[in-house]
Amino acid sequence: MITEEKVERTEQTEGGQAKQRPLPLTLRALERLAWNYWWSWSEDAAIFRDLDPDAWEECEHNPRRLLNEVSDFRLMQMATDPGYVVRVRALAEQFDRYMERKSTWAQRRAREITAAHPVAYFCAEYGLHNSLPTYSGGLGILAGDHLKSASDLGLPLVAVGLLYRYGYFRQRIRRDGWQEEHYGELQPDLLPMSPVVDDSGAPVTVEVLIRGRMVRARAWRVEVGRVALLLLDSNLKENDPTDRWITGHLYGGDRETRVVQEMLLGIGGVRLLRKLKIEPCVYHLNEGHSAFLTIELAREFVAQGLRFAEAVERVRRLCVFTTHTPIAAGNDEFDPALIERCFGEVYWRELGLTREEFIALGRVHPTRNDEPFGMTPLAIKMSRSTNGVSRKHGEVSRALWRELWPDVSVERVPIVHVTNGVHAPTWVAPLVRSIYEKRVGKNWAEIMLDQKRWARAIERIADEELWEAHSLLKRRLVAFIRHRSHYAWLQRGESPERVDVARTLLDPDALTIGFARRVAGYKRWSLLLTDPERLLRLIDDAERPVQFVFAGKAHPQDMEAKLVLQRIAQWRTDPRIMRRAIFLQDYDQEIARQLVQGVDVWLNVPRPPLEASGTSGQKVAMNGGLNLSVLDGWWIEGFDGANGWAIGDPTTMHASLEDDARHAEALYRLLEDEVVPLYYERDADHIPRRWVTMMKHAIATLAPKFNSDRMVQDYARGIYVAKRNRP
Repeated sequence: MITEEKVERTEQTEGGQAKQRPLPLTLRALERLAWNYWWSWSEDAAIFRDLDPDAWEECEHNPRRLLNEVSDFRLMQMATDPGYVVRVRALAEQFDRYMERKSTWAQRRAREITAAHPVAYFCAEYGLHNSLPTYSGGLGILAGDHLKSASDLGLPLVAVGLLYRYGYFRQRIRRDGWQEEHYGELQPDLLPMSPVVDDSGAPVTVEVLIRGRMVRARAWRVEVGRVALLLLDSNLKENDPTDRWITGHLYGGDRETRVVQEMLLGIGGVRLLRKLKIEPCVYHLNEGHSAFLTIELAREFVAQGLRFAEAVERVRRLCVFTTHTPIAAGNDEFDPALIERCFGEVYWRELGLTREEFIALGRVHPTRNDEPFGMTPLAIKMSRSTNGVSRKHGEVSRALWRELWPDVSVERVPIVHVTNGVHAPTWVAPLVRSIYEKRVGKNWAEIMLDQKRWARAIERIADEELWEAHSLLKRRLVAFIRHRSHYAWLQRGESPERVDVARTLLDPDALTIGFARRVAGYKRWSLLLTDPERLLRLIDDAERPVQFVFAGKAHPQDMEAKLVLQRIAQWRTDPRIMRRAIFLQDYDQEIARQLVQGVDVWLNVPRPPLEASGTSGQKVAMNGGLNLSVLDGWWIEGFDGANGWAIGDPTTMHASLEDDARHAEALYRLLEDEVVPLYYERDADHIPRRWVTMMKHAIATLAPKFNSDRMVQDYARGIYVAKRNRP
């Protein structure tokens, strides 16, 4: 059983143990703080950076590495700095109060979920912090925010995932604009994670029969406030060399690699919870990657003497499923022969099934032999509830999967929705946070959930105060972009003249639009370039210039996406555009944080209705930025006509080339006629009063609806506790 006891922090490696560097007495609390990611969303999240800013960058924002690598002189400088010592002591005391708090939202409003029977949350990726690169994009960031809010709300939850030894790829953009991928190896002994051990101190391991071989995996524990994240790792010497690579790369390798990863996540994850004597009250499958956990639960019930049909009913009462994909092709599907090869007949025999009956579990039409094995149909069939991640996505999902209920009209298909949200303390800039603390209260994140009270408080913020904070954050963003670009261009061998340009990129006073997301066809990266000359007139306007910041990764195997990215990268090298448009390589949480806290406008142009939800624009809104977006995903629920702009006719929701052209025209028109004029409309004090009014209205209307505390509360009350049964 996982306990909350404090353990001795030593690093276990294959060669033995390495001790943590001893810290001066006045800084000793930093060691304890470094082992829990709570510090990253605390009131003083800069505590480690300020110990040594240069070393912090060298250590890639990893607090444990920082404490080991900061110089003795710098360490003693800060250990004898009264102001810094007071900050360390105050943060440590705040952490202790946080961890020991008994009166929480969950204790008052979700008492059915207990520490003895917590929520078990399964996901293939987790984006907690950029120092732990076990995420690729939105799904992982959402999962990380879910864990943080569960912790803040005191909701008993244990999370299960995989420790990818080489994580997701790091991106480099060549001089010709082509994306190259490279990988760096994670070193668990240098990260804030501990081996999970049993009562005797031996590492806890699980075994799963995969491809006819017994694969063993150990577990690591990551502390996320009050929540434990357990990560399985197959990189053990006793495993076959091929099997050590199961947890090698996130979303890397071929289809077989994906199957065996999902077997380890689902089956191995359940077996890990059993080893730790954790009995969840509910299993939350966040996307279909973990759907094999449902058949492992069924296998356990069959082993207890139940028939398979009876076991399935038990499993359904225990499992809930969140789908994130609005198109069938985006869901994991596998050739039945591949499933058979990876599982082997032993597994389905233990379920009391034939090979055909086992494969049918993953099919919409069980008897259609040409249909692949789908993880989403498996998850839907084996869960008591299924939900999309926005109101529109719930509607799309009901139509997409209606054939699973052939006798039910599409309106009555039992798929609901819980709209995504983001973790406010993580994503709100400290400067904006200080305004909230002053004008709303120290408990601003709690008050945010009360929309009327929040709106009244936001009205009390002076225009000058909010605009000054935003302007400073935008200047920080420009400085960040210049610094990153200078280094990146130097590394890839650009000419000295080109490298010098980095020092003058962008104008801190110009209208700055951010566009950062995964490079995929439906995201329509090239929509902005539909009319290059019209766009150039916006960028090159001497009186009212517009500038763009781009960031995003293309999947290594998606050549079409790489070509789109290359076109963007080459376009911004035009001498007329060079200082007004920039592509930031290697998009990660740190770049995302800088962007959402500093841009004036966040642009989102997915081809509707293919955006399940989207959350980056929610982060922007919490910082006072404005959204310019197609009405899809969360923006349908958020847009009210005065808190941003909607691109295109809201009744046009078809994925077509004709809509692409209409949306491009609507985007240009909005920029020319509304966005640019409003931004540059200034009063005698050079403040854009009507723009700031819109900023405040966006904060007041969007932050209460689209934060992850509200989201987790909705899951707790409407999904985890509610008994949703199928018709």
